[in-house]
Amino acid sequence: MKGYTWRISLIFLFIIASFVYLTPTLVDTLPSWWSGLLPKDKIHLGLDLQGGTHLVMGVETEKAVEGSLDLVATDLEDSLTQQNLRYKSIARVGNDKVQLVLYDRGSADAAQALVKKKYPDMQIQPATDEGGFIAMQVRINEKEAQVRKDRAVAQALETIRNRIDQFGVSEPVIQREGLTNIVVQLPGIKDPKRAIDLIGKTARLEFKLVDETINAATATASSIPADDELLYEKKTDATTGAVSETPIVVKKKAIITGDLLTDAQIRIDSQYNQPYVAIDFNSTGARLFDQVTAANVGKRFAIVLDNNVYSAPVIRERISGGSAQISGSFTEKEAADLAIVLRAGSLPAPVKILQNVTVGPSLGKDSIHKGLMAGLIGVLLVVSFMAVYYKLSGMVANFGMVLNILFLMGALSALGATLTLPGIAAIVLLVGMSVDSNVLIFERIREELRLGKTPHAAVDSGYDKAFLTIMDSHVTALITAAVLFQFGTGPVKGFAVSLSLGIIINLFTSLVTTKVIFDAYLERAHVKRLSI
Repeated sequence: MKGYTWRISLIFLFIIASFVYLTPTLVDTLPSWWSGLLPKDKIHLGLDLQGGTHLVMGVETEKAVEGSLDLVATDLEDSLTQQNLRYKSIARVGNDKVQLVLYDRGSADAAQALVKKKYPDMQIQPATDEGGFIAMQVRINEKEAQVRKDRAVAQALETIRNRIDQFGVSEPVIQREGLTNIVVQLPGIKDPKRAIDLIGKTARLEFKLVDETINAATATASSIPADDELLYEKKTDATTGAVSETPIVVKKKAIITGDLLTDAQIRIDSQYNQPYVAIDFNSTGARLFDQVTAANVGKRFAIVLDNNVYSAPVIRERISGGSAQISGSFTEKEAADLAIVLRAGSLPAPVKILQNVTVGPSLGKDSIHKGLMAGLIGVLLVVSFMAVYYKLSGMVANFGMVLNILFLMGALSALGATLTLPGIAAIVLLVGMSVDSNVLIFERIREELRLGKTPHAAVDSGYDKAFLTIMDSHVTALITAAVLFQFGTGPVKGFAVSLSLGIIINLFTSLVTTKVIFDAYLERAHVKRLSI
């Protein structure tokens, strides 16, 4: 046993580890005492195997630029007010500029200096006289606009990923495609409509003061002041299911936004047994909420999500501590989804569904069956060829191939990898690769035997001479698999993962495992003629 005891121990260790990691995949129901001792990860099935939803979503990046300009307009309002500079109006015009209308040239010059200081990257157009007022426009340049668009797509990608993670989808695929699109694959999703609604909700949360001086019942969008807007509060009758809309006039400027939230959780009102969402602000939000509620006791405060009023309660007293609640006539599931989107953050811009394809699970079962049949047929053909052509040595190669597949499946399970149809194709391909290395070795051994060497010497020489050739072929294949993984998408990555692991494992089984079998057999049996 000299020289190869450690190799036999290592092989047995890998076999045991592979079976341990494969157990959660092979056995769905385990005794609680047993399952607690086993790893939790298992091989997950991809969208093409277990069905699910494939979405292509487009981010409306122009809206992100408009939103950032709205923030610029609000910031300029506050800055001019702090410096006691009088202005008639400040508002976004179009989707690339903000217009300031001031009362005199001196105020315009001071405002221009302020804009240059606060926003040096923005272009200031010359001020013009308009009906006795001074109008000045601040335009965002194309480079900065593109940066904000790219940032909006990246932020939308991260926000969607956070929402899906909290929704509980196993092994989703979320990646950017082109300049403005995002691809989302949700394997095994049971409620695609709910998932789509959850992903696509902009979730722009705002707290706005209600304008009590306007009669909302008779108000129209054209009759209200320029700094107001007309929104609607939807209420659902619990008994009839009828939905009613109550008009509410609120101030356009948001006092607090959802960007200042740190947490959102669903709660049940003990008095009315109705769900609501409890929210917590960060330190800045807590301070603002305290100041706003202290200054507006007795006034109504509208809680607005995506331009829909969820509730508009009256501020009874100053609210300190940075906590509040959003209540409305929604179900427990709606409240839970609202909490998810608030925790995950708001989308920087609306997204629209460009493509929605639902893959049925029956297709997945058919794919699995065909893939397994292809693999089984491939294994049987290879086993038969090796046994006939290389005799007992061919059976050694077949044993190495079986270990190769076992180790690969164990590694996929240990990593919690996702198995796709191309991944199954990679495994079938590796069946051939696993014996290809042994074919090179066996042909070398045959050459050594023809030169008159003993079986033991011929085996050692055959493995030594084939080593570099096998290493070169596997390293180049591994580089190809790495490129596929880096630049591929979806199923291509699944193929690359299976291929990469298989290549590494095949090096071990072909150069170590089969060599150990030959060494142990030749050491004990004192063979004079090798069956090869």
